[in-house]
Amino acid sequence: MTYGLWLSAGGLQINQYRQDIVTNNLANVETVGFKRDLAVIHERPVEAQQNPAGMRYRHRLLDQLGGGNWVRPTYTTFEQGGLVRTSSDLDAAIEGEGFFTVREGNEPRYTREGRFTLNSAGELVMVAGGGRLKVMDETDRPIILDPKGGKIAIGRDGSIHQDKVLVGKLGVVEFADRQALKKVGKNLFRSVGARPAAPQNSKVHGGFIERSAQNPITGLVEMIEATRAHQLNARMISLQDQTIGQAVNSVGRVS
Repeated sequence: MTYGLWLSAGGLQINQYRQDIVTNNLANVETVGFKRDLAVIHERPVEAQQNPAGMRYRHRLLDQLGGGNWVRPTYTTFEQGGLVRTSSDLDAAIEGEGFFTVREGNEPRYTREGRFTLNSAGELVMVAGGGRLKVMDETDRPIILDPKGGKIAIGRDGSIHQDKVLVGKLGVVEFADRQALKKVGKNLFRSVGARPAAPQNSKVHGGFIERSAQNPITGLVEMIEATRAHQLNARMISLQDQTIGQAVNSVGRVS
């Protein structure tokens, strides 16, 4: 009987985890270039299947109940968001699998957010982060423009022209395994053991930004599902607790 309590308690934790993931996704519906996360859950085998050699006793009924669920590492989807034209020539969006390279302190970071501006030194920086994140070129150096110069145009290959003169090229990179990229906040990723490579299938669109990949309707449906599953597990715990209480108070009572 307490075995069922443990299964339901595990269900509570898993669905709380699902709610946290979906809540964060929904909070970033308007975040430029945001990539949503998925809570990955798989069935846990019963102990008799997981460790048959160490099982002295087995119960066919309990084995049929299953072993609950495990939570696997959070999976980030990198599906393409829609591209939207903006009023700034400094904005850029990537069509394809690439990422912009920026610097956070001395560490390289990667992002799909292409809202850029110039700081007081004329360096191209991300709007997000208060201008502290410098955008790198293809040689991993800051991109410097003339704040008082003329029209800026960003080409499909990431090249930046000011007054029709080439002044730099955005450091767009791709990764063979994008799951090696881990979120570090501020809509940034860091690479865990994966080396960036030159872009093969990426095109840059100047004067555009990429919408968040999170659909609000899909997110709300996922939230409702997780919330209901959480409530059902809580209800199961209550029912099992009542059953145990009745068994303790009634079974074996001498009239």
